Amino acid sequence: MELVIIGLLGGLITGISPCILPVLPVIFLTGGAQSARFASEAGDGPAPASRWRPYLVIAGLVTSFTLVTLLGSLLLGALGLPQDVLRWAGIAVLVLIGIGLLVPGFERVLEKPFQRLARRSEVQNSGSGYGVGLALGTVFVPCAGPVLAAIIVAGSTGRIDVGTVVLTLSFAVGVAIPLLFFALAGRGLVERIRAFRTHERGLRIAAGVAMLALAVGLVFNVPQLLQRLVPDYTADIQRQLTDNPDARRALDLGGLVTDENRELDQCTNGAAELESCGTAPSIRGIDAWLNTPDGAPIALDDLQGEVVLIDFWAYSCINCQRSIPHVVAWDEAYRDAGLRVIGIHSPEYAFEKDAANVAAGARDFGITYPVALDNSLSTWTNYRNRYWPAHYLIDASGTVRHISLGEGSYAATEKLIRELLQDADPDVALPGATDIADDTPDAGTRTRETFLGSAKDVNHGGDSPYRAGEAEYRLPAEQPADSFALDGAWRIETQYATPTAAAGGGIRLQFHADEVRMVLAGEGEVRVRLDGGPEQTLAVSGTPRSYAVAEGAVGSAQVLDVIVSPGVEVYSFTFG
Repeated sequence: MELVIIGLLGGLITGISPCILPVLPVIFLTGGAQSARFASEAGDGPAPASRWRPYLVIAGLVTSFTLVTLLGSLLLGALGLPQDVLRWAGIAVLVLIGIGLLVPGFERVLEKPFQRLARRSEVQNSGSGYGVGLALGTVFVPCAGPVLAAIIVAGSTGRIDVGTVVLTLSFAVGVAIPLLFFALAGRGLVERIRAFRTHERGLRIAAGVAMLALAVGLVFNVPQLLQRLVPDYTADIQRQLTDNPDARRALDLGGLVTDENRELDQCTNGAAELESCGTAPSIRGIDAWLNTPDGAPIALDDLQGEVVLIDFWAYSCINCQRSIPHVVAWDEAYRDAGLRVIGIHSPEYAFEKDAANVAAGARDFGITYPVALDNSLSTWTNYRNRYWPAHYLIDASGTVRHISLGEGSYAATEKLIRELLQDADPDVALPGATDIADDTPDAGTRTRETFLGSAKDVNHGGDSPYRAGEAEYRLPAEQPADSFALDGAWRIETQYATPTAAAGGGIRLQFHADEVRMVLAGEGEVRVRLDGGPEQTLAVSGTPRSYAVAEGAVGSAQVLDVIVSPGVEVYSFTFG
């Protein structure tokens, strides 16, 4: 029942979110307007559509959306087909149906196989609409909130149980309710406005045009552009629904427990001695590989007899930036002794999914070992991981022997690497231990990573609510320690904030750290002033990357004042 409630509420919230907007005209016209009762234009016009059409359009959408979400990846993987083949098939069907709406005879041919799903006496000659719903469900991409993310994760792991099905169906029903309401509202509006009653043919043409426009828009990713332009006014509600221990437990956010990863719980984070935590979960769902011959994939089964270190990281993550020098040093020191390092790049931000960006980040950090682009977080989920960075040490037999989550414990991890290499080959000649300074911040001595996107803000210190959309902000009279506040006109997006006024926007940051960096993108400049000192100007250009903006002093509270010009996107503050 807990899953039913969470799924239903998550679906309802999604059903009123901006990401539903692209399909609303089609739902209104094909599901609602076409089931309205009209005054007959002429004897040769099509017969009135079934009054069940709105329900059947939505039922078709729910059916195909549920099947595609849960089974689509598994089916396509089993058949060796590209993951986007269903989307392109759906777009092709939308084009055919759009033409059918313009040419009634063609539509009757298309929907004839689906007429038996409703009583023939009700369907008459205009089709049930179920085929329209099936096509919409294959291209229907609602906002990937926590509930939908849990469903997608379950489908990608191939471990679909009763709970997953219940959650998926309740989510689909929740999404369907607002869509059905909109379809019925469309029918009622058409029937009540006299001008529509004698223009059935015109409405059918409008529906066909809307269907074709949706298909063309999907080809050129216009719905994503629309979603970026319209603030996500449901993000806070989604967060309130799932950001609590009960919801996280019910959804198992961060990792689905399977037979493959169940024994990972037997490892203690950062243990000083080797443990045994079951066979290492497989590396799966990888979009591309870097630093392998011709981009060839690597399977753990092929590395039997070698010690393997799995490193989960993201190139803009400040915690990873402090950890990577240790991993690079281990790779260089112990590669000839039998250590294989594999980096699993699991992105926090959308821009971190770009292979060119990741490759540039890897070059900057001196990474020459293989890197897997885990853009769908499939391997991240398969390891039930929750941290950037995270290290999983696997012995020569393929068993996980050590897990270190987050920064630190480098000396202990290296000690255990050496032990496993000697266990694998007692005659191995090991070099001396690496000597990389451990820059892990002591707990509580540094401000936590600070995100300005609406999806991750955790330490906003302003007086007004911080939410997606455009708003005016003012600096508070008293700002809490380790927080940020905005000044001026800003637009808050899911992953970043950007000023909207010609004069730019201000940020005041209260922090404790040796170093402050900002993840920035766009074109413009950022002016910074530390504790009222001299102002410095940074030029910002291109895709998101990390910029050093100030050096502080750990142990004392400091203030950083920032002026951001229009055109610059501010993703986060990170601290060293």
